[in-house]
Amino acid sequence: MPGLYFLSDVHLGLQEPQAERLKLERLDALFSMIRKEGGALYLLGDILDYWMEYRHVIPKGFTRFLCMLSELTRSGVEVSWLAGNHDFYLGRYFNDELGVKTYYGLQEVRHDGKLFLVAHGDGLGEGDLGYRLFARLVRNRFNLGLLTGFHPDLATALMKKLSRLSRTHKRVDIRVESTRLIDFATALARERVFDYFVCGHNHFERIQAVDDSGSTYVNLGSWIEGQYPYGFYDQGHFQIRKV
Repeated sequence: MPGLYFLSDVHLGLQEPQAERLKLERLDALFSMIRKEGGALYLLGDILDYWMEYRHVIPKGFTRFLCMLSELTRSGVEVSWLAGNHDFYLGRYFNDELGVKTYYGLQEVRHDGKLFLVAHGDGLGEGDLGYRLFARLVRNRFNLGLLTGFHPDLATALMKKLSRLSRTHKRVDIRVESTRLIDFATALARERVFDYFVCGHNHFERIQAVDDSGSTYVNLGSWIEGQYPYGFYDQGHFQIRKV
């Protein structure tokens, strides 16, 4: 049975041109490997640092990546994308044009007799009420309609601003932020049975048992620091690898 690949927090469009080129080169290498080996790819949010979708316009800056995604799905790889707090609204373009399935919030994936709970991680756990309000505001269809009524240059600039606000809303207390998601997974393991809780969001790479039930917490880290991690599951083993 082909394996599962997991990726989050690439933040394409955030950094200087050289760092962005390196990210795209590593993504190209990863996608080429997936095409060769087979399997399914789960993008767990914040792959793009911002995104604005229109009926007839595709935002500049992500063309190479979008073509890579299209090539991946046309080769038969199933790709699922869970929205994060930067790519917080994924419209019909990804489904209709690229063949990428899009989702919001916590999702279940069953594979190889295992249950994976996958999410970006934003808005989960105690606290983070400010972000929950922010997400509800920016994902509101009326507000999205207002944004798409602006000229694309202006609306994209606004989305970049919202992306910066999403980044700066996070807690200053890094210790609390780094444990919020594993605390959520631990509490969830007391309520239901699952094998893996896989997320991103806080950029703290980790694989850790959450309690005696056998459940495992996985955080995929981020690509901002130049490490290029991704998750890989095959035949009962979950690893975080580097491209």
